[in-house]
Amino acid sequence: MSALVSLESIQDAAERIRGYALRTPLIVSPWQGLSLKPESLQPVGSFKIRGAATAITRLAPEARQRGIVALSSGNHAQAVAYVARALGIPAHIFIPDNAPARKIEATRALGATVEVVPLEEAYSRPEEFSRQTGKTLIPPFENLDVIAGQGTIGLEIAADDPGISTILVPVAGGGLISGIAAVAAALLPNARVIGVEPELAADAAESLHTGALRAWAAEETARTIADGLRTASLGEMAWPHVKAYVHDILTVTEDEIQDATRRLAVEARLLAEPSGAVTTAAYLHRRRELPAGRAVAVVSGGNIDPTFLSGLVADAEKVPRNTPAGACP
Repeated sequence: MSALVSLESIQDAAERIRGYALRTPLIVSPWQGLSLKPESLQPVGSFKIRGAATAITRLAPEARQRGIVALSSGNHAQAVAYVARALGIPAHIFIPDNAPARKIEATRALGATVEVVPLEEAYSRPEEFSRQTGKTLIPPFENLDVIAGQGTIGLEIAADDPGISTILVPVAGGGLISGIAAVAAALLPNARVIGVEPELAADAAESLHTGALRAWAAEETARTIADGLRTASLGEMAWPHVKAYVHDILTVTEDEIQDATRRLAVEARLLAEPSGAVTTAAYLHRRRELPAGRAVAVVSGGNIDPTFLSGLVADAEKVPRNTPAGACP
């Protein structure tokens, strides 16, 4: 079994990310029994800054001087670029060509060198570039330092609501849920950690339910509007954490994701990109499949395309306000 991230490593990460990442609050949602953890409020609009700051600040001085490399569909790219700029480290970031243009331009605006590559080269090109240049690769999830950084969200939830029953976490490569679940296992033994992903990119749910790590083809996962959750499979480092600590993984439909994104904006007054809204979608539309008691939904990011958002908000009047959790409008 691969090494599991330790609580001590996550606690160290919490100290390292001060000054880079915001300690986000738990906020009461309009839906009874649900709190929201709004990582959309981070400086780069997503939780990714926690893992990026942890991994980069743990680099040796000579590695920082050589520079860093990253691969990302957008949110990890912006996080790496932000921290690199703050530390004066050169960053070269590869982004697949199916990423939202807004996220690509936002990464460039943070001072990183951005190279857009075909989707099929999204992993091979950064690894090759890292070998050729000696620059350190900062992966989006396949790294214990990154997992430790994402786990700081779990520390904050444990401090703010130690009696929480359920923690809902978006799942892509698994770094976020791995870190949070590791904290829950240590500090919140009565809480259940439940992952959420789109039905159109349900590799993690299939993996957990079959007991074997599964991968989906890129053309399959590319169908979902939740662009941050289009990874082919859980990372090999994340998979042992998921098997050991995660209680279940639910899936939500594209309509449910859009509904949750819209209702977060209109009813909760909180911007969330579709990837960040999947957990709220699970609470609103899969409530009967969740344990009793209070739940927190991690809203992992808010980098939503303005045109997409305006279309959702324009349709808001079609959806009854304050629909009871568990009902499908």
